[in-house]
Amino acid sequence: MRTADAAYHLGVSQKYLKSCREFLIDGEDYLLGASRTAPIRWNVERVKKALHYRGKVVRQADQIIQELQES
Repeated sequence: MRTADAAYHLGVSQKYLKSCREFLIDGEDYLLGASRTAPIRWNVERVKKALHYRGKVVRQADQIIQELQES
């Protein structure tokens, strides 16, 4: 899907989706076009799984930090 459609289906902004490329896999989660102005194509199902995984990791890290601060 193009960026606007993928962002809509994922419930995030286009800007946020583009910033997620730092932890997504180039060529699998998204494809760059042949030119700089060509649209990025997103594999929405793979991106959805990556966002879910990252969310779980962040929550687990927050929990560990909280437990360490309490002890």
